Amino acid sequence: MTSNDFKHVRKAVFPVAGLGTRFLPATKTVPKEMLPVVDRPLIQYAVDEAIAAGCDTLVFVTNRYKHAVADYFDTAYELEQRLERSGKDELLQLVRDVLPAHVRAVFVTQAEARGLGHAVLCAKPVIGDEPFAVLLPDDLIWSDGPGALAQMLELARARSAGVVAVQDVPRAQTGSYGIVDVPSFSGSSGRIEAMVEKPKPEVAPSTLAVVGRYVLPARIFELLENTEPGSGGEIQLTDGIAALLDEIPMMAHRFQGRRFDCGSRIGLIQATIQFALEHDDLADAARAYMRAALAQVQPEQTV
Repeated sequence: MTSNDFKHVRKAVFPVAGLGTRFLPATKTVPKEMLPVVDRPLIQYAVDEAIAAGCDTLVFVTNRYKHAVADYFDTAYELEQRLERSGKDELLQLVRDVLPAHVRAVFVTQAEARGLGHAVLCAKPVIGDEPFAVLLPDDLIWSDGPGALAQMLELARARSAGVVAVQDVPRAQTGSYGIVDVPSFSGSSGRIEAMVEKPKPEVAPSTLAVVGRYVLPARIFELLENTEPGSGGEIQLTDGIAALLDEIPMMAHRFQGRRFDCGSRIGLIQATIQFALEHDDLADAARAYMRAALAQVQPEQTV
């Protein structure tokens, strides 16, 4: 397999080394990726999306303090034995299904926080010369059809190209995102001509913002190794992808689905509401509670 052969993308990288300061004090001891959305931690949704897209090797780039993520994907022998002895077969299956038997989890340590590009670079020894996916668990993407990554891999195979997930944002918010320049779209995708990290609204080439899903060739590692650190000494993945544009096609894809920014408190709340409404056992009760709660809100409180 060559680094530009996107027919069989089987490895996915999950950068999970961040400190989650927006959720302090909760994240003082619990990684933000382990915060629950209904009955599963945030990281599980990204993992399920990758597995559904055909990935069987999951690479978690973490820091030396985040043992909870590794513990979650490890076998919990004592818990499983207790559930088995108690005849709680449904709960036992839930615990065992965190990762299917054919999927392996690999943990790589990012010794110091040097940006998303550096976090991805830390996965190089595991990825090797294969194309791969990157999923940022903070971006939880809900879809009632194929997941965002599955959509992107279909495009990557069809176009022999790398793919970046994008969504339109208000121009005032371009300074919070990587922004791509796509002169024209065919359906939901278009070729990227340029990419800029967090441009000011007045100079942003568009309002198409990159969100946390990428399909990349292994060539990105060499480009990241030669990328100069920017503000705060961080190596930006956006800069590596911008350099990649001169070598292979990179496509922007407007995915089918709804993205929740679970790196923010309101995003996590919105995701919890959405997934509660999709949950067979909770939907009716959640809907009834929300109606009752909203009925008690005075008009002036809704502003």
